Amino acid sequence: MLPTVAWKDGSVVMIDQRRLPGEEVYLTLQGVEEVAQAIEKMAVRGAPAIGITAAYGAALGYRLLGRDDPEAWQETLRRLAATRPTAKNLFWALDRMERFYRQLGGAPYSEKLTALVREAVAIDEEDVEMNRRMGRYGASLFQDGDGILTHCNAGALATGGYGTALGVIRAALEAGKRVHVFADETRPLLQGARLTCWELLRDGIDTTLITDNMAAFLMQKGRVQRVVVGADRITSLGYVANKIGTYGVAVLAKEHGVPFYVAAPFSTFDLSLREGEEIPIEERRGAELLSLQGVTTAPAGVKTWNPAFDVTPPDLISALITERGILFPPYHLSIAEAAARKG
Repeated sequence: MLPTVAWKDGSVVMIDQRRLPGEEVYLTLQGVEEVAQAIEKMAVRGAPAIGITAAYGAALGYRLLGRDDPEAWQETLRRLAATRPTAKNLFWALDRMERFYRQLGGAPYSEKLTALVREAVAIDEEDVEMNRRMGRYGASLFQDGDGILTHCNAGALATGGYGTALGVIRAALEAGKRVHVFADETRPLLQGARLTCWELLRDGIDTTLITDNMAAFLMQKGRVQRVVVGADRITSLGYVANKIGTYGVAVLAKEHGVPFYVAAPFSTFDLSLREGEEIPIEERRGAELLSLQGVTTAPAGVKTWNPAFDVTPPDLISALITERGILFPPYHLSIAEAAARKG
């Protein structure tokens, strides 16, 4: 498991996920705008990884000030918050950094800088531990010999390491369960094909790539026993925003009697929201639909619609796998109980 993003010598270093699987290239980001654009242009993606990157970006912004300037640092936080609207972890991480800064009070600039970097590193390290704990809980839901379908990439690349949905799969294998993964390609940017398959093959995990429109037939053939995906935001009633196409997979799973699981840390939950329509859904440039890896795939002038996420209602979700345990319906009760446990 390669580190997705890290703090090194006063800069933010990350693997450029746009270049995978063809090239393993690392970016060294030395300015807040560079960090913001890396998030916007999806050099880094996945809700937990976006949150970690934002935390490091906040620390970088404070370092570049060279002095304690609360108003200027707020500009850094606002720029980072404006990058992608759906991933709750982004706002959770920036809020945590801001609260931590206020707790430092009148400490000297150098002490505040050291503390802010340390807090960003803590967010990163805690994410890995949360994923491992989540994986141990989730592994109990899987059986030896299961075929597991996953959508998009919710692995080490989407987190600080280990992964959410892929972390559950890794934990099942570590528990001695022989499972086979089916990764759908995940149009339009192919995160399943490019990233999930790349990760799993590096780990020696038995993996088969399918196109998105093969999932129904695969289930009809009885080759899928479980579905597990990640999430970008989950409401207090259990509505889940995740990569576009997730809702369709959930509908298929329901039709074929296949359990559909969502794995996400509690930092992904937005308890201020209830219904799915309250979740802000990012719409990206139509150009992503018109070409693939630089090759034109649609005629010029055609209209496009490119939402990056969709929302899966709670009645299609068999369980929510978190670092605080496995949550079952009714979700308005189990989520509230997990929130009250605080860890």
